[in-house]
Amino acid sequence: MSLKSTPSRYGSLSIALHWLMLVLIAAVYACIELKGNFPKGSETRELLKQWHFMLGMAIFALVWLRLIGRLLAPTPPIAPAPATWQNALAKLMHLALYALMIGAPLAGWLILSAAGKPVPFFGLELPPLIDKNPDLAGQIKELHELAGTAGYWLIGLHAVAGLFHHFVSRDNTLVRMLPGRS
Repeated sequence: MSLKSTPSRYGSLSIALHWLMLVLIAAVYACIELKGNFPKGSETRELLKQWHFMLGMAIFALVWLRLIGRLLAPTPPIAPAPATWQNALAKLMHLALYALMIGAPLAGWLILSAAGKPVPFFGLELPPLIDKNPDLAGQIKELHELAGTAGYWLIGLHAVAGLFHHFVSRDNTLVRMLPGRS
């Protein structure tokens, strides 16, 4: 398996980052959904919140590697080529997903900064991006939660589109990103 994309599939680094980020995104959502099952102030609830923050920041760091990879390596073409409108929708979907992977973690960092709370990152503490401002923290939190809800839909639509291409269109869209293929 090559690190570089070929005419028929993505390179191994792109594939690994794609699936690693899926796992990280699922873990971020799991942490925030599970925290509600524990009483406020409990150790488990606080730990889940910390993991939510740290995993979100890991996504924020990795998304930049993915973007660099997309700029340096051409995207393998879909064969047979889809309709122009499908290509346009795919570009919009990818743009929205990248906006989510950058915007949601950045908003989380801004929330903690404005709330005057530490921003944990695997044993490190990231610097605050803005001064303490509890009102602003609340406003950004609303946007962050809206982005999280939109993320469920975007990720679901992305998965459905991949399955549609594989089982209905019968093109190579999904196969290009599957690991362990030659």
